[in-house]
Amino acid sequence: MAAATLATRRTITDLRVPSARRRPWYAARHTDVVVLPDLDEAIERSPTPAGVRIGIERLIAARPEAEASLRADRALVAAVVAVVAASRSLGRLVTTDPGIVDVLADLDTRPPLDAADGERLARWKQLEYTRLAARDLLGRDDLPTTVAAISALARDVLDAAVVLAGVDDGDRLAVIGMGKLGGNELNYASDIDVMFVGEGDITRLERNARRVMEIARSCFRVDANLRPQGRDGPLVRTLASYDSYWERWAEPWEFQALLKARAVAGDRELGAAFDRHAGEHLWGRTFSADDLRSMRRLKARTEAELARKGLTDREVKRGRGGIRDIEFAVQLLQLVHGRLDAELRSPTTLLALDQLAANGYVDGADAAQLAESYRFLRRVEHVLQLYDGTQVYAMPADDPSRLRVARTLGYRDTGTAGALDQLDKALARHQAVARTIHERLYFRPLLEAFADTDGEVLTRPGAVEERLRAFGFADSDRTRAAVEDLTRGLTRSSRLMQQMLPLVLAWLSETPDPDLGLFCVRNLAGDRARAETLTRTFRESPEAARRLSTLVGTSRLAADILQRNIDLVARLPDAEQLRTQPKAELVDAAVRALAWRETESRQQAALLRWKHRNLLGVIARDVLEGDDVAVVGHDITTVAEAAVEAALRSIAPKVPFAVVALGRFGGAELSYASDLDLVFVFEGAATGDTAEGLRAATDLRRFLQGATPATRLWSVDVDLRPEGKQGLLARSVEGYRAYFERWAAVWERQAMARARAVAGDVDVAAALLGVLDEAVWAPGLSADDEREIRRMKARVERERIPAGEDAQFHLKLGRGSLSDIEWTAQLLQLRHGVRATGTVEALDALATRDLLDAADYAVLLDAYRFCERTRNRLYLVRSMPGDSLPQEPGELGRLARALDTTPTALREQYRRVTRRARATVERLFYGRSG
Repeated sequence: MAAATLATRRTITDLRVPSARRRPWYAARHTDVVVLPDLDEAIERSPTPAGVRIGIERLIAARPEAEASLRADRALVAAVVAVVAASRSLGRLVTTDPGIVDVLADLDTRPPLDAADGERLARWKQLEYTRLAARDLLGRDDLPTTVAAISALARDVLDAAVVLAGVDDGDRLAVIGMGKLGGNELNYASDIDVMFVGEGDITRLERNARRVMEIARSCFRVDANLRPQGRDGPLVRTLASYDSYWERWAEPWEFQALLKARAVAGDRELGAAFDRHAGEHLWGRTFSADDLRSMRRLKARTEAELARKGLTDREVKRGRGGIRDIEFAVQLLQLVHGRLDAELRSPTTLLALDQLAANGYVDGADAAQLAESYRFLRRVEHVLQLYDGTQVYAMPADDPSRLRVARTLGYRDTGTAGALDQLDKALARHQAVARTIHERLYFRPLLEAFADTDGEVLTRPGAVEERLRAFGFADSDRTRAAVEDLTRGLTRSSRLMQQMLPLVLAWLSETPDPDLGLFCVRNLAGDRARAETLTRTFRESPEAARRLSTLVGTSRLAADILQRNIDLVARLPDAEQLRTQPKAELVDAAVRALAWRETESRQQAALLRWKHRNLLGVIARDVLEGDDVAVVGHDITTVAEAAVEAALRSIAPKVPFAVVALGRFGGAELSYASDLDLVFVFEGAATGDTAEGLRAATDLRRFLQGATPATRLWSVDVDLRPEGKQGLLARSVEGYRAYFERWAAVWERQAMARARAVAGDVDVAAALLGVLDEAVWAPGLSADDEREIRRMKARVERERIPAGEDAQFHLKLGRGSLSDIEWTAQLLQLRHGVRATGTVEALDALATRDLLDAADYAVLLDAYRFCERTRNRLYLVRSMPGDSLPQEPGELGRLARALDTTPTALREQYRRVTRRARATVERLFYGRSG
């Protein structure tokens, strides 16, 4: 039919129907009734007039008799134009399937189910699917009605597939719907997630289940990967098998998935039994803080992946403020409170949200806003998916496609805003609302409950304690007291803290130790002046509040530093201010801090405060940015070098004097818990020179050690000096030369391989390093020397692990841990003359020179990094040294959470990396094969 014929205008009669709950795209804007247009007018009003015109022309070309129907039936016109405008895939179907027009002519009548075979079932699905899409697009059905109808369609397909597949006599098979199918909220392009439960011959049942999936796949994408063990697990399990799996192996996310697990097809009695068993396992267990953290980690990884793809704001499902935010929030509250409140167990998101609000677990206004945003976002999702019938969740990047979405949703240009601008603003608003409520949802009701408001939020006995426990706050009384302290009064700072606390509590709940973090925040605001400082920082930078929460809920050491230096909170969002400065700049700052203090005790206190302020940057980047262990070790070393230099200048030796670092200090690989291994050297042979050298060494050691642990800058270890504890604390260059020429043992050569100048007179240090270079490297390493090194190492393994520490999980002295790797690197260095002070530096050099196989290098480096990172994080969590994985469950749990893992996974990773490392050490260090 020619376009000119279609363009001819017709007279519109007053055919009217009652207005739908959602005004359709063709509705007159000035009236409360919907006016059905004729064909040409409907095309012009449609979201894509040119495309619709082509689609109608193709329909009439394929079925000339359809033109008369379209001219006579305005309801049919509206349905056909709506479908063709919104969906290319359904538009093609309209022109190829004669039955589609008949279905669209009577949207109130469901096509009779035709399940004679898979092909006819697939056609019936398309007819019903198109009818539902037309009702949705025309505003005849709201969102809950639409998604429930699509879900019913999928259930009918599965029921028919079970019948067509057949089940052998004596066997019983039920299909379990998961995800949106189980939740009765399928979208247009959803997979249907299924599991199977059966009784009888498992081999036959598996065959039947695969046949069910094969038939159903002619209608839907079918996914069975949510079953236990995923695609590697059996497709069909008995009830007993499911029970065993849930009791012993199921992960937290699998219990979250059971929220929506419902029998949908097949044997009704068996399906009902499955529902009972699943409910008993889901609601019969306590939902713990570790469960919650595990689920949050999975969600955070999804968001991080979206961010890498640049889809954070464009995707309406998993992006910020998207559908998943709302679903996740609802499901978490169901898991927290549903165990004791059976009214909260609906698998359908909007129904569950209504139940949470009605029973006082969510503020009514928050629930209403979330529901509105959920409906809007699901409508956008539907429009995106209808276009080609594909799983699309991201708004298009190009303006023409986005304009099509806007117009399909009913937006039209006005005098003040274009259709696309209106959609963009609405989408941004709903995403912001959803994300904001998602972030505060769990804790705003708690604050209202603490304040004894007249509302009905969390009024059920025990609800407050239950929610706090689920979010990691173990002591509800302490939490209540902290919240009251932080929000007491009517000052601007207290009002701001009331607004910020839901977010602060949410951020703290994601940390290893929320109680510790809240205690620190409370102490930071301990008086009015400090409270004003803290709230002003929070107001100016919510990111500072987020980072503070993460830091103090992870590290007791960071919390202690911040409580003494509240001004540092404002630095947390600024990466440049957290950077460790070069050594020269650090030395200048440390010297200035000491310059105007007159007594040694005051100088020590000033330098300790300087150390902590600089160490906080290292800790913050370690915890917040995930700095590599090499960077952490280098930065701690740089701070230590500057402190030693500043302290030495305060001591003011009267002879040329230098400090040389050994051990980890020499290797620039200090950990938070490391001692400083030092030797002292001076120039001069006179008696007075020796006395002054010893005086400077003694005073410097005392300055660094402090009179008490509270005043200690660093623990200093000088036992690697010549003659050990019996030797002089400081020697001249010539004294070192004489000793090493005559007496140096192989262990001393090994220790001095890591010597590096760190403070004092450069020339004196260079002279000593020249002496050590000759003594350490020139003699080479004999077979007897290697045997002696191995003997010493074996003695260390037998005697050095302190009582009370777990030898099976020792990070420093355990088999395959740090000590093993360090000794192996040093033996290979001395054997081959490879000069490097640090362990990682040595491994790199050995690998570069092909003296260490690439596979062995990777194994040793992996174990070193794991043990060093874990040991560092243990110190931050404890604020005290520790070298083995904690045996106490609570402390082990906090450490695991600080490393973004679980206690079981942490122990398993230790076993895996150290077992591989030890096998390499046995071969390379001890010379044992196999």
